Amino acid sequence: MLSVHQRGAFVGAATVTLALLAGGLPMEATAADSPDLSRFYRQKITWSACKGDGIPKDMQCGKVTVPLDYAHPGSGTLDVALARYRATGKSRGSVLLNFGGPGAAGISQLALSGKDFMSLTNGYDVVTFDPRGVGQSSPISCGEGADEASGAIGTSADSSDPRAALKVVKKAAELCAKNSGPVLPHIGTVNASRDLDVMRQALGDKKLNYLGFSYGSRLGAVYASQFPKKTGRLVFDGVDTLTEPLTEQGLVSAEGQQTALEDFLTWCTKDMGCPFGQDPRSARAQVVQLVDSLDKDPVPTNLGRQFSGQDLVGALSQALYSKGYWPTLERALKQLVEDGDTRGLTQLSGGVAFPGAAAARQDGGLVDEQDIPIDNLPAALMAINCADDPDRPTADQVTKDIDKLRASYEEASPVFGQFRLTQVLLCYGRPKGTDYIRDKVRDVHTPKMLLVGTRGDPATPYRWTLETAKRLGSSAVVLDNRGEGHTGYTSSKCVHQKVDDFLLYGSLPDSGSSCGPESDD
Repeated sequence: MLSVHQRGAFVGAATVTLALLAGGLPMEATAADSPDLSRFYRQKITWSACKGDGIPKDMQCGKVTVPLDYAHPGSGTLDVALARYRATGKSRGSVLLNFGGPGAAGISQLALSGKDFMSLTNGYDVVTFDPRGVGQSSPISCGEGADEASGAIGTSADSSDPRAALKVVKKAAELCAKNSGPVLPHIGTVNASRDLDVMRQALGDKKLNYLGFSYGSRLGAVYASQFPKKTGRLVFDGVDTLTEPLTEQGLVSAEGQQTALEDFLTWCTKDMGCPFGQDPRSARAQVVQLVDSLDKDPVPTNLGRQFSGQDLVGALSQALYSKGYWPTLERALKQLVEDGDTRGLTQLSGGVAFPGAAAARQDGGLVDEQDIPIDNLPAALMAINCADDPDRPTADQVTKDIDKLRASYEEASPVFGQFRLTQVLLCYGRPKGTDYIRDKVRDVHTPKMLLVGTRGDPATPYRWTLETAKRLGSSAVVLDNRGEGHTGYTSSKCVHQKVDDFLLYGSLPDSGSSCGPESDD
């Protein structure tokens, strides 16, 4: 699930493509049961000024080198890019941030929203990173032509032979492998968690202190399971599921975002400038018609490509994570409806970010920001989700179930249903992902950790917070945020304070305590 903190970085479903899967060592390493990783754990980070336009002058950048394959550390390495803000006084160590996705780049996000985390510099160096396969850390890409897979899946329910569509998906996988370099078979949360432990050691911290948003909660939970003795203060905000298969996750996302869309349209139609008029029911029907119309007859963009209905859905998907985006979304929709201008929506969907189309470096070194492939986020999102999911339906199962699946997704949301179903089915035909997360991440023996669930979250429903807390066991403490939007740290002063109190001072709220809804004013 994408985090609200990933501003303008989600590309539409037409560019969401398939990637290969990864394994990884599922348990905390010891000298007796794993290869020698000592050279990776001995390294120190060299910090220097970050390169790139618009990067704050007080943000520093560095890197750590990690094995490409933890089972065979001599077979190759890759560099993981990091960035930090120094503690304002005496530092007690570092707190690491993950902004979600999966596939969200930490460095660009911290550069954009660093002010939201400055309170943590009262005791910590605030550090983030681009996970393997993401951003500057050997970014994966599926290249041009792979977007045919999403179109094929989207129409396969109406096809007399869905197997033909699945062949297109396999072709897309080949394009991903061709364009992504050697990191692709080793992507996924199990390996990203092991990278996190190398970072912890390189930062000089005996234990990991961590704030993970949305998907970042999955990464943090895996770390707690793999490295319980190295776990410090962990906070998960917008808690991901550890058990539900991708098909169920997709339905939850479609339902949540449909509700968020209806809330947005109710808000929009109170404004005389709303491009859909002043009746919410009519506005909902107009959005469905607009998506269908653009899928049948896409409009050109200033980037030299076509803007389809699914591109519109991708922009809506991103903008609906936070009420703070609603005025921008209203203006962008008005531009589209009245003038055929897609620029505002393209910016919301991330289509103008990182115009380069370079593949990952073959030597595992850091990639310059301007060379990050434009499809890196959706390619990484699919690759990591598929790597973390062990379910792989056969062609017979897909053919048998496609009508039922499509009907259930369209019932969940006439706008987001196809978009979410496309993402789920793009894992078809790939080697099964790890079963470690679903089977082993439970009853962790760590210090207390704080789980924040938001009642009106369109991406990670509150019940996932309760289910994950129960699964993790007695270490989990739940904070009930009775607000709206995806995650709570940057939108609720109450959540912000309670998270800071825990990370900085170890002060935990009682499990089940709550933060009330807050005004947008």
